[in-house]
Amino acid sequence: MATTNLPDFDALWDYDHPTQTEAAFRRLLPQAEASDDVSYHLQLLTQIARAQGLQRDFTAAHTTLDEVAAHLMDDFPLARVRYLLERGRVFNSSGQPSESSAWFTQAYELAQAHGATFHAIDALHMLGIVAPQGERLTWNLRALELAEAATEPRAHRWCGALLNNIGWMYHDADQFDEALVMFECALAFRQAQDQPRETRLAQWCVGRTLRSLARVDEALALQFALYDEWKASGEQQGGYVSEEIAECLLALDRPAESRPHFAEAYALLAQDPWLVAQEPERLQRLRDLSH
Repeated sequence: MATTNLPDFDALWDYDHPTQTEAAFRRLLPQAEASDDVSYHLQLLTQIARAQGLQRDFTAAHTTLDEVAAHLMDDFPLARVRYLLERGRVFNSSGQPSESSAWFTQAYELAQAHGATFHAIDALHMLGIVAPQGERLTWNLRALELAEAATEPRAHRWCGALLNNIGWMYHDADQFDEALVMFECALAFRQAQDQPRETRLAQWCVGRTLRSLARVDEALALQFALYDEWKASGEQQGGYVSEEIAECLLALDRPAESRPHFAEAYALLAQDPWLVAQEPERLQRLRDLSH
């Protein structure tokens, strides 16, 4: 952040661990409240609300955003942009995507008017998530165009996520060749940015698409290599790699070999609250195929 003499709270984000992130933000609150930078304080609160939303505590998130709204002023444009973004995100995460669209549209327009390119891209990318199916690609392509032209490194880094999103749109439309091109571009971008974790995630997407293209042997080899990379990194792979290994083995008519991988995938993915809430059938399938 550009605020002088106050910590860059954006650098504290760990989206995989929103509880810990919220705690880190709250440790900054006394310093923010004691400062004369009201905009900084309000922006910090918006990120606390985002962390609460990621924990699916939507009531708390809206309450925090109500506090922000009560103190917003016209000369706090960035705080207002972030407020609009997070209000929209809470509505979307709580199952009200149609309600969220207007918030993201306002965030985009205000961010563009004030040269907040990073947040303008964020708003476009969210519109690409909540818009009707037929409009999503257009929003994401607009966001990608803005990110590719951005001179601010943080804004330019949006390219990796947007290429990934566009890849999944093609994949969901069964346009697997086009999806593979996007995922390979995303992978190259992550490698160029020297982002090891994001590179592994991009490799997974390439492998997943290879399976969709019936190039299962290639997909399996990639996922096994990725499994070893995650292990060497010391990070937990979350279960998705195990799931893909299992699915590839099953597709190759090797069910006995697939079972322990299905079991590992289930054990890990069943810990994901979002997956438990949104894809219970997927988790049940993993459990059934592990026996």
